[in-house]
Amino acid sequence: MKGFVRFIAAAALTVVGATGVLAQAKEWKEIRIGTEGAYPPFNNLNAKKELEGFEIDYGNLLCEKMKVKCSWVVQDWDGIIPALLASKYDIIIAGMNATDERKKRVDFTSVYTKTPIWIIGPKTTTSTDVSPTALKGKAIGVQGSTVHANFVEKIYKDSTARPYPTQEEANLDLLSGRLDYIIADSLSLEDFLNGKGKDCCKQIGVIERDPAIHGAGVAGAVRKEDAALKEMFNKAIAESLADGSHKKIADKYFKIPIL
Repeated sequence: MKGFVRFIAAAALTVVGATGVLAQAKEWKEIRIGTEGAYPPFNNLNAKKELEGFEIDYGNLLCEKMKVKCSWVVQDWDGIIPALLASKYDIIIAGMNATDERKKRVDFTSVYTKTPIWIIGPKTTTSTDVSPTALKGKAIGVQGSTVHANFVEKIYKDSTARPYPTQEEANLDLLSGRLDYIIADSLSLEDFLNGKGKDCCKQIGVIERDPAIHGAGVAGAVRKEDAALKEMFNKAIAESLADGSHKKIADKYFKIPIL
């Protein structure tokens, strides 16, 4: 009789354990996507406060491929990872480079963009030397909490690093003469140079990517426990690269390959 009781108890524990596992397995039918909404042409809020840009179109494409309903959440850049970890949304699609430092907190999907890094300055700038020695004492604008901010702090130690909450704010300070240079993603800066900055500023040089600082490229960030969600996006990204839909959207916004 005691053996039978032990058998029943063990069976009950097995059922409970299995039920617990099943309860933990989440079926993703709705996904919330966090983005900054202040980084054109990747993600931006237009005059109507509507999200637009490459990442918005591309994120929506991935959701179509996964056959899930997606909604977008706008979040300031400096709090974008904490908000993900607090479950304000399920994935970040916001021009975030997949660096080793960030991988300590989150996991990343496959890379979907990897573009050059530029340094720009006033059109009156005559030198193309962008070495740390040449830029000693110069004010370099960057968006705060980015790989570009980390790069300037590490490499341009004798320059004055000026971090800004958004890339737009840095651009405006260069436009008004309060900065000597800006370092950022080439496509974001090209958008500025073709728009508000066309009369004031120009590309000065190209910054060589440092894998230890800049990472492998831009990818989606998910919580470490959401491995299934990451794999869903990885599959959709692979499909978009194979069928040309990634390129089709990229060509709408960019004149050069972005991957």
